[in-house]
Amino acid sequence: MLIVPPLLWAGNAVVGRMVNGMVPPITLNFLRWAIALLILLPLASTIYRRNSGLWAHWRSLAVLGLLGIGLYNALQYLALQSSTPINVTLVAASMPVWMLLIGWLFFGAKVSRTQVAGAALSITGVLFVLSRGEWRQLLAMRLVPGDIFMIFATIAWSIYSWLLTRTKVPDDIRRNWAAFLLAQVTFGAVWSGAFAAGEWALTDARIQWSWPLAAALLYVAVGPAVLAFRCWGAGVQRVGPNIAAFFNNLTPLFAALMSSAFLGETPHIYHGIAFAFIVGGIVLSSRR
Repeated sequence: MLIVPPLLWAGNAVVGRMVNGMVPPITLNFLRWAIALLILLPLASTIYRRNSGLWAHWRSLAVLGLLGIGLYNALQYLALQSSTPINVTLVAASMPVWMLLIGWLFFGAKVSRTQVAGAALSITGVLFVLSRGEWRQLLAMRLVPGDIFMIFATIAWSIYSWLLTRTKVPDDIRRNWAAFLLAQVTFGAVWSGAFAAGEWALTDARIQWSWPLAAALLYVAVGPAVLAFRCWGAGVQRVGPNIAAFFNNLTPLFAALMSSAFLGETPHIYHGIAFAFIVGGIVLSSRR
């Protein structure tokens, strides 16, 4: 299950890069989740009943919607305005570091030596791609805005993943994956809609409607939204956030293959070396 989200999220990064001239980034995030909400409604609309646990625990669900839906995806689409899918997904490969750190600081999680070593390998891969394969450039490295946006997105997703396992949610919602996801999407769509309204009020935002854009919206709503979140939630519940975070590092590999196929952005040698560090981090951290 944890291999499915990286594959779909890599496609999300590539599609987000392809349509960045057709639709504003924050508006793209709102449209994506509005469509996902419509898809989930027939599966779990009962959560809107008066006696549903949705209303008793709306604050917790609103926080999950803000972090996992309102912020993470909007920041990723903003990052793709000035950075490539390969770089964006490689920066996101620092997630194990943030996951371990946040779990240790705020959730009392124990961190093993192998997890620390795996995180070190992963962050080495990230630094390698940010320096374009030349370590001397780290001293004079200047991050593009997209890299910074993606760092904040990764922190938000790390907090979200920990809260998935610690937030108290009624059984009638948590036991039904569609209900649990719809509860988050409901509040996430409100957050992303508010952010999109700000984007239109403060910028000269416009949408260039076309069939390719419609197809892109359908893909990011069904695949990276509904299916990926379903698989990620189930995987995190079973193996925990720390181990799940390392599977997220497969996203750059899939993104590189897709970027080469659809965008003509051929990976460089330093990308391959970074992949080696990332895969090494996954293998090392997963050892029992």
